[in-house]
Amino acid sequence: MSHFDNFIEVKGARVHNLKNIDVSIPREKLVVITGLSGSGKSSLAFDTIYAEGQRRYIETFSAYARQFLGGLERPDVDKIDGLSPVIAIEQKTTSKSPRSTVGTITEIYDFMRLLFARASDAYSYNTGDKMVSYSDEQIKKLIINDFSGKRINILAPVVRSRKGHYRELFEQIGKQGFVKVRVNGEIVDIMKGMKVDRYKTHDIEIVIDRLVVNDNLDTDKRLTETINTAMYHGDDVLLVIDQDTKKARYFSRNLMCPSSGISYPNPEPNNFSFNSPKGACSTCNGIGELHKVNINKIVPDESLSIANGAIAPHGPQKNSWIFKQFETIANRFNFKLSDPYKSIPQEAKDMILYGGNEKFSIESKTLGVTRNYSIDFEGVANFIENQYATAESTSLKRWAKGYMDKIKCPECEGSRLKKESLYFKINDKNIAELAHKDIVELAEWFNELENHLSEKQFTIAEEILKEIRARLQFLLDVGLDYLSLNRSSKSLSGGEAQRIRLATQIGSQLVGVLYILDEPSIGLHQRDNEKLINSLVSLRDIGNSVIVVEHDKDMIERADYVIDIGPKAGKHGGEIISTGNIDELKTHHTLTADYLNGTKAIETPKKRRIGNGTFLELNGCTGNNLKNVSVKFPLGKMIGVTGVSGSGKSTLINETLYPILNAYYFNGVKKPMPYKSVKGLENIDKVIDINQSPIGRTPRSNPVTYTKTFDEIRSLFAKIPEAMIRGYKAGRFSFNVKGGRCETCQGGGLRVIEMNFLPDVYVECETCQGKRFNRETLEIRYKGKSISDVLDMTINEAVAFFEHIPKIYKKLKTIQDVGLGYITLGQQSTTLSGGEAQRIKLATELSKRDTGNTFYILDEPTTGLHFEDIRVLMQVLNKLVDKGNTVLIIEHNLDVIKTVDHIIDIGYEGGKGGGQIVVEGTPEDIVKHKKSYTAKFLKKELH
Repeated sequence: MSHFDNFIEVKGARVHNLKNIDVSIPREKLVVITGLSGSGKSSLAFDTIYAEGQRRYIETFSAYARQFLGGLERPDVDKIDGLSPVIAIEQKTTSKSPRSTVGTITEIYDFMRLLFARASDAYSYNTGDKMVSYSDEQIKKLIINDFSGKRINILAPVVRSRKGHYRELFEQIGKQGFVKVRVNGEIVDIMKGMKVDRYKTHDIEIVIDRLVVNDNLDTDKRLTETINTAMYHGDDVLLVIDQDTKKARYFSRNLMCPSSGISYPNPEPNNFSFNSPKGACSTCNGIGELHKVNINKIVPDESLSIANGAIAPHGPQKNSWIFKQFETIANRFNFKLSDPYKSIPQEAKDMILYGGNEKFSIESKTLGVTRNYSIDFEGVANFIENQYATAESTSLKRWAKGYMDKIKCPECEGSRLKKESLYFKINDKNIAELAHKDIVELAEWFNELENHLSEKQFTIAEEILKEIRARLQFLLDVGLDYLSLNRSSKSLSGGEAQRIRLATQIGSQLVGVLYILDEPSIGLHQRDNEKLINSLVSLRDIGNSVIVVEHDKDMIERADYVIDIGPKAGKHGGEIISTGNIDELKTHHTLTADYLNGTKAIETPKKRRIGNGTFLELNGCTGNNLKNVSVKFPLGKMIGVTGVSGSGKSTLINETLYPILNAYYFNGVKKPMPYKSVKGLENIDKVIDINQSPIGRTPRSNPVTYTKTFDEIRSLFAKIPEAMIRGYKAGRFSFNVKGGRCETCQGGGLRVIEMNFLPDVYVECETCQGKRFNRETLEIRYKGKSISDVLDMTINEAVAFFEHIPKIYKKLKTIQDVGLGYITLGQQSTTLSGGEAQRIKLATELSKRDTGNTFYILDEPTTGLHFEDIRVLMQVLNKLVDKGNTVLIIEHNLDVIKTVDHIIDIGYEGGKGGGQIVVEGTPEDIVKHKKSYTAKFLKKELH
């Protein structure tokens, strides 16, 4: 056995800040890479090992495919041996498509579609009767048994409840040799049938045969031919009528309602897919939601007149074509455009909003002249709807969307599927009802299902059920029991998305693969952390290697092998400072070891703040799973909102509280989730939400452009004597403006290679070598540094460099204070983690003058942070609260929770079992509560 069967050997890795490191990573083990934020963990795991794995995979493509990928360079590493096929499970990989759901990502919904196509019962949407389908032989036997000795007509339905004269159809039927048809229940000659009224709806059937049913060979043979002919002309449906009693009965090769004759096509998996025309609701195209014009947004204030801007999309402008139309409508309905909108006649309002086409005359009494007018107006509401539906411009669509509300599709009621698809049921449930259940309920339903299936159905379904149950169990194992299959992937947090991908990978049961994960514990309560770790262990146990970039204490302690990178961050990191199992790690004198063995700790405050005595009170919140929640937020304190994943924290804070505050202070347009009332808004003067969304989505965005520091730096360079002599203005030093930038990469420093079947690849610009600027611009230097050199500095270096320029120094110092001294000024925002982006936003807010009365909302700010980084962050947040501000943190990290002044614990479970306030109070109050999961884990930290 070679050494490479046991280890992945990395030699001479120099990517980003890695200092030519060598490391042996044991295979088929759970390996954790830890260290300070920015120390080089992701550079080793993703930018070296995963990048090399991806490059080797692409090397296996044909020469034709590889010509499009020519720019994919080898990572800066001497060699990597023992590398398996690599799968990276990152936080940024979820689809933003509204068609992507938890069910489609995990493939559970695909198996359910197969199950419904093979083992469901169909019911008529008209009568609720069970649908039936027959073979030709079965139909023949039923006719002989049920109509023995009777005179019958066998007919083929060709028209059902449709208008028309059908002259060509009758001629065609006659040419085929048929002489009789049944029109609207009456059998007539074809010539007579031609006289139908084209404006009425008709039912037309061809009379195929008339016979007396006997149980003999002649009848048997005749019926075989008749059934075949009737099925051919009637599109696999025939109708038998007893000539004496007039009793009718339908038979079909397809699924059919025996009493009304409605037929469905035999089901295929695509009939249950909202991404296929066969299954998707035709009204919303399988999205489940529609955008509908909200008249209250078009006319927000009825006390205004049209002349003063009552019609919000139009405003008060008076020289436009539309305003002339309003004047004509005012003439027609005898009102003035200066009248309040509420006093305008209803017919006029309808014409303004929904348009109309009308000619009219008005006689002028003073001049004795009659003037003719014509109105041909689309209507403001119709115009907005048409713009949203047809406009190619994104900005126009966004403008139209501002006057619309997102509503549940009235046709499918949000199920996304056609009506017929919803009438296929298993154990009285259709596929949309199952997709709506949370994973716990769904798993229980599938576990009991075989007791409700017939023997034939169970034989068909057995293998499919095994797959569904296994995948549901994997979702339960990674702590996602509160999600439902119809949950849109757009609404998932980074941690949830990553754990779903993890569950999908476990479900695929691959062996011999190297999995690399990026902080899978994000957003997970301690209660569910154990489940996640067990999932990773099971992935290892079936024969895979698992590398996890992680800060979580429990994960580090359960790892087979830990690699600690440091000693500090950025240029002061990039070295392997410790390797081994957890016991070996604790003996080394590293920052990680110090926190693990208790030498260092984030201290619990000796006393809690009492606040300023005022409150923000929110009552009657019922969004998502919230059960009529009312809560008081004490101001002037640090508040922690805790609870198991899916308990309703984000719904209460991000979807209800923040949109209310944002609308009140800044006229934000996001609609809050349902609530009854809010009090105490006068006790604060602004709200700031600091989330983990990227600070920019392109390599052009970076920390100094986001914080506006770059404006000051450019102004400084423009004031250098050499720049003034050359006539360079501040714009010369912008990589977003023509003039000073490199035009090959248009100031990006990188060229993008668009890949149709893989993510876009960025390669360094060959003209400027990534410097972004042209030669003339780079000749201007401040203290010996060009503008490109400044962008390559770390924040720590730049703080010292710009020490005597207060405007620049202050902004850079705040970035340094939140623990981001290791990032460079020009680091592309696409390379920043969610936690880093959040701290840059925090630094931006800190650099502004605070009012001492601000309400800050942070959603899991410890994402991507080492114990030491958390200590630095908490120092910054405590300074904010000490100035009188309120900081609200949604968090699972116990080091943060133990330091807050007031906890609001939501639970008790996730999903439908959540949505209640379990307990409120100081951490010391919380730990006394018997049923709180947070209390159970917090107790260990406080004692």
